[in-house]
Amino acid sequence: MTTVRHPLYDLDRAVLAAMRPTLAAEKGGVSGPQARAPFDALMDHVPAAAGVTSAAAEVGGVSGWWRRPEGAAAGAAILYLHGGAYIVGSARAYRNFVGQIASRAKLDAFIPNYRLAPEHAFPAAVDDARAAYDGLAQLGFENIVLAGDSAGGGLTLVLLSLAAAKARAGTGLRPAGAAVISAWTDLVLTGASMATRAEADPLSTKQSLGAAAKLYLKGRDPRDPMVSPLYGDLAGLPPVVMHVGEDDILLDDALRYGERFESAGGAIEVHAWEGMIHVFPSNVAELKAAPEALDQIGGFLRRQGLASAPHND
Repeated sequence: MTTVRHPLYDLDRAVLAAMRPTLAAEKGGVSGPQARAPFDALMDHVPAAAGVTSAAAEVGGVSGWWRRPEGAAAGAAILYLHGGAYIVGSARAYRNFVGQIASRAKLDAFIPNYRLAPEHAFPAAVDDARAAYDGLAQLGFENIVLAGDSAGGGLTLVLLSLAAAKARAGTGLRPAGAAVISAWTDLVLTGASMATRAEADPLSTKQSLGAAAKLYLKGRDPRDPMVSPLYGDLAGLPPVVMHVGEDDILLDDALRYGERFESAGGAIEVHAWEGMIHVFPSNVAELKAAPEALDQIGGFLRRQGLASAPHND
């Protein structure tokens, strides 16, 4: 596995030190639907990228938002699955963050409002992600690249496997690749970083993730590959890029997925950022590392989105 380690900028060290006391007051707060309003408010503060327009829409029967940058390439699109532990988050709140990625990739991006737990437990989120993907293909997009963060990053990797399998069967469009940030790949919560990064992570706790997983699963097996992509068949998948902070309890969710992906013969690159926290690229206005990571993600998505890809294997 290609692991790219990024050292901590001195400027970011100071910024993070100033941020941590505020973040610590909310640590582990995303454990139920009561966190929806504050979570959306937090994501609303991501600055908008210049030259990107928004439009509410429905794709594949799933409501959401388009983010369309100036000069977007025709025939390709990003499907972005938002984070929020499967219980919070919305397409509207993610408009600015996804706009930052779409602007760099120069590709249109659709953010679906996949259904959330506990009102809609597994497999509702998976079903909606598949419906949105198939809807983009039906709209005529020939190359679709996937992206997502946190729980949405795990959902992205689940969808990558499902869509690739459908393409191998000759019944669907093969994804062009996937880029994920702080992906939650193991809802069993067995990664060593759950303990080794417990103090360093100012946002997440194993307890809060366990509570969210319980609401999402409602008794279903967390080792199901449609829940936890770490346990899936990773052979024959398109290229993947992962970004993760080293002060994130989900660090090992990325590193272990990368190792399994490479062992299955796939092309994957994992970027590990010293001192960075969960979904750190959303701090694009504060952290020097954030726009750098977004530049790399956008470049990857553009390359894969513009690559000539067949409709099936």
